[in-house]
Amino acid sequence: MWYTEVLRALHERLQPTTYLEIGVSDGHSLSLARCRAIGIDPSFSLTYPVDGDIALVRTSSDDYFARHDLGTLTRGLPVDLAFVDGLHLVEFALRDFINVERHCGPRSVVVLDDMLPRAADEAARHRHSRDWTGDVFRLTEVLRRYRPDLVVLPLDTEPTGMVLVAGLDPRSTVLADSYDAILAEYRRPDPQLVPAEVLERLDAVPAARMLASGLPEALADRTRDDVAWREGVLDAVRACAGTAFVGSES
Repeated sequence: MWYTEVLRALHERLQPTTYLEIGVSDGHSLSLARCRAIGIDPSFSLTYPVDGDIALVRTSSDDYFARHDLGTLTRGLPVDLAFVDGLHLVEFALRDFINVERHCGPRSVVVLDDMLPRAADEAARHRHSRDWTGDVFRLTEVLRRYRPDLVVLPLDTEPTGMVLVAGLDPRSTVLADSYDAILAEYRRPDPQLVPAEVLERLDAVPAARMLASGLPEALADRTRDDVAWREGVLDAVRACAGTAFVGSES
């Protein structure tokens, strides 16, 4: 399943009030939004219509979060759904996740793109292939290790995979506090050694199975209190992926 099909389905089923996208490019994924949407990209060049309640910011995500308050564009509301498709280097992806989570709510969803390289060449920090994921695939292991409270679910999508993250905690400072230590361990020179489970997508759930599992409906459920909501989400994750993708504190 193509990644934009999954994003379209998430928009339709989650019905977010606010949507944030880092890495707008040609506007294809941003055009799927039917709510207040914010796109951040220093060099976007739109070829898709993005009509609606949309704010486009032509700057890097680092610069934006350092200089501006996202709340002014979300009108004081948390980000319900975010799609992170920025610069494909682990340090940038980690900073993007840290900054995005601060503006989310506990029931928000973050989707990370280009998380499943198909070859070591695609995963290189210095691009030399047509399709390029860089080393952002390492963020999956980082989140599982440092944030076992999160649900971290790799999805087998075309062309280069996604990771869905739920159970967010906008108050958490674990990743920010550990940022230097994380990069010292996980930022490595080329050639990148990509685990076989990543290259062969053994560590990923088919997107169609996730969509059929009831997980989007569990994520969108507003009838339950926080404890019951989280348990419903975890049950849906277990139904489509088993226990491997549920954090040890879940």
